[in-house]
Amino acid sequence: MKDLFSIRGKRFLIAGGTRGIGQAISLHFARSGASVIAIHVRDVNSAEKLRSQSLQEGLDIGIHRADLTNPKGIESINGYLNESGWTSVSGLIYCAATGVHKPIEELTLRHFDWTFALNVRAFFELVKTMIPKLTNGSSVVAISSMGAQRAVPFYAVVGASKGALESLMRHLAMELAPRGIRVNTLCPGSVITEAWKTMPDSEKRIAESTHRTPMGRLVTLEEVASAALFLCSDAASGIIGQKLVVDGGVSIVE
Repeated sequence: MKDLFSIRGKRFLIAGGTRGIGQAISLHFARSGASVIAIHVRDVNSAEKLRSQSLQEGLDIGIHRADLTNPKGIESINGYLNESGWTSVSGLIYCAATGVHKPIEELTLRHFDWTFALNVRAFFELVKTMIPKLTNGSSVVAISSMGAQRAVPFYAVVGASKGALESLMRHLAMELAPRGIRVNTLCPGSVITEAWKTMPDSEKRIAESTHRTPMGRLVTLEEVASAALFLCSDAASGIIGQKLVVDGGVSIVE
């Protein structure tokens, strides 16, 4: 009997796949028998750590450096896939994100453009580039956040970009479903990553989130990665254009 939850033998491109949630997904997918290419741009140390770990564990993880906000960066990904013999791709997981956490009066157009360039525009361009390689039954998953629909302090530009991303996902889901490509959004709650260091009052926010979560703890990177694997497996073949929330239940309580 076929294991509908298995991704063994499949190929996944993971943008932002060397840090935080992206790194956890890269490792979880590769440990589950998939081949992974993880994209990064700035944090070379994290990329090299993932490369070293994958070699130690015998995982099939390729690392490629590309600026997704630059057309040449997108082109280089296609070239790297071809060099790696990837004529087809089973899924694209978009974890790449950036943002500025400041009061609205301190935000500039440069902050706005920079955030939307990676969080929305680059995803749009990458999906368009990957469509010819995405096979029937493949998946596109983008990581959003609770700030897409809830007001979070100092999160205006990032939250707006995530809201735009979620809207784009719904439209892509409608257009790509007839081609056998499933598009869904994965929305984690508070997860401890390096990104927290850029947020004001991070320790206070983490404590508040932990207190409000019904299960009494924050969700883990592994739990988010497992949800991503589910969305990319055949077990989720009927899930199209939806948002899967993995937050330990915090969003259902006042």
